[in-house]
Amino acid sequence: MSATDALLDLVLLVLVALVPALIYLIWVRSTERYQTSSWGKILGAFVYGAFFATIVAAILEAVIVELGTSVSTHYTGPEFLFLNGNSTLGAFFLVLVVAPFVEEALKASGVYAYRDQIRTVADGPVFGASVGLGFGFFETFLYGLSAYLVGGLEAGIALILVRSLSSVLLHGSSTGMFGYGYARSRTGVPGAGAGSYYLLAVAMHASFNAIASLATILAIFGISGLTLSLAGLLALLAAITFAFTAIEHVRHVIAVSEYPALLPGGASRRPPAPRR
Repeated sequence: MSATDALLDLVLLVLVALVPALIYLIWVRSTERYQTSSWGKILGAFVYGAFFATIVAAILEAVIVELGTSVSTHYTGPEFLFLNGNSTLGAFFLVLVVAPFVEEALKASGVYAYRDQIRTVADGPVFGASVGLGFGFFETFLYGLSAYLVGGLEAGIALILVRSLSSVLLHGSSTGMFGYGYARSRTGVPGAGAGSYYLLAVAMHASFNAIASLATILAIFGISGLTLSLAGLLALLAAITFAFTAIEHVRHVIAVSEYPALLPGGASRRPPAPRR
């Protein structure tokens, strides 16, 4: 393969990963009708999630896995096996615990970085979804690139498309919900705030990963053949359903947050006219 062909393949992988994420971003932003933020700020949050949050999260996860593996190697008792990144239990600990806590924290930092743009409750989930979708885009591209290096262009595109229907939306929706909680705290809405919604984002992330890992879990218990294939297909459909349901809930939260009766001062206060 020539250098030109490889470059064209790389550009294609980037576009296949980027376009769905941007379509989702437009979809989410269009839900907020009043006092919408500029595209410049929203795309800035997208870029923050794509590069800073993704890269720093990957570094932190690698460090945590390395430290955990060292501890489990030094202390050989079974109670430390879950820390060993080279074990099956360690892999599940990474996917179900480490990754959700680390990645949601880094994505939440993007919401905080754009805190001055959060003027209403509805702004929070919009900026949260922007950061999360950016994270999902770049992470998906990296997974697709890995598949491309092993199985070629078709394998890379196939993986990106599957993740674009599931993982990308999950990242957008989980951080969207954190953004909602942060905006509630910032604007003085009583009740659960940023901390509780961070834990909600972690729980959403971990639950999604557990669903997506169903086939792997069954394989560990010796399930194989047609049963395993059906389980893998059901897990994929369940993960996609989970992701779309979650992002629809984020859009619902944005719409409800703009409802006049929920604004400070009650139903007597009218929202401003939509910006043209």
